[in-house]
Amino acid sequence: MHPLTWLEISRPRLLNNYELFRAQIGAGRELMPVLKANAYGHGLEEVGAVLAAAGCRWYGLHSAEEALRLAAVPELRRVADPRLLLLSAVPGERAEAVLAAGGRFTVFEPEALDELEAAGERAGRSVPIHLKIETGVQRQGFPDDALPDLAAALASRPHLRVEGVHTHFANIEDTTRHDYAREQMRRFAAARERLAALGVEPELAHASCSAAAILFPETHHDLVRVGISLYGHWPSQETRVSAQAAARNRLDLRPVLTWKARLIQVKRVPAGSLVGYGCTWKAETDTRLGVLPVGYYDGYDRGLGGAHALVRGRRAPVRGRVMMNLTLVDLGHLPEAARGDEAVLLGSQGEEEVSAELLAGLAGTINYEILSRLGAHLPRRIVD
Repeated sequence: MHPLTWLEISRPRLLNNYELFRAQIGAGRELMPVLKANAYGHGLEEVGAVLAAAGCRWYGLHSAEEALRLAAVPELRRVADPRLLLLSAVPGERAEAVLAAGGRFTVFEPEALDELEAAGERAGRSVPIHLKIETGVQRQGFPDDALPDLAAALASRPHLRVEGVHTHFANIEDTTRHDYAREQMRRFAAARERLAALGVEPELAHASCSAAAILFPETHHDLVRVGISLYGHWPSQETRVSAQAAARNRLDLRPVLTWKARLIQVKRVPAGSLVGYGCTWKAETDTRLGVLPVGYYDGYDRGLGGAHALVRGRRAPVRGRVMMNLTLVDLGHLPEAARGDEAVLLGSQGEEEVSAELLAGLAGTINYEILSRLGAHLPRRIVD
């Protein structure tokens, strides 16, 4: 059975990017691909299976639901001691199930300590936790003045094992000036020293995101988190410029995902016809329109009226407004295009490419959002 629209996930490209970062961080450190948000839209189970088969042990996730889905992937069950770090909150009642699946828990506020201690006591085992330190995002984490109370609380909770300590950068992608990021590095180092003085010495430290992993080797520590660049995308143009200035831009990042759909109708439209909702486009000459079974419900943003799909290796402009489940493309210059033809909405076909970065510019957003909003209902296929 052939779907009308689907995503293709390139195994070779995913593994290329994974191995690039493994080589970059060197021996003695572990790489933690971040698979939150359905693996940035690429498919949690699909990406997890490929990485597990390659021997990946650490995974960064957002929720208990993601952890339990990933833990059920057959390839992951064959990994010795898989480690699934949840980067956000977990309801106390889900903690035991996540723990049994190899889960680790980020702790960024005191109340979670009691919930996780209780879960460990019920399970009769220690609970590995990673302390989140607030260094400048003002989102999640313990500020410096909370560390003495945190250390005291940990000392009275025997089921909690402080496996890691980490932070996150606020302004490392959106700029070519990294003074703020360097100040965050300083604060993180000071927090680790203060924790050690208080008797809390985590086994692992981690701070990197994709941009930090590329630009600042000093953020690699023991464990290196990589998100968007695992999927073949630079975090931003500013990151790319900064990498070039530092001669760290030689990474052969390869976009992993291609979004395809089949033309479900090709129709003739006479000159003067008004097209789509709001009659926002007028055919100046006789033309042919193709109908694609994709719309903003699927994650093809309503603001992509100026985008192109690729049909028979050529660009076919989107005409009129993107609709909930349908999008129209102009085939007037493609007389051979026919119902059933394969179109590419994101990715490459022949020598042409529609990138996530291009779509993000048209929609007024970032490549992260273009990818992560791809509908979970869309079939995802691993291709070689």
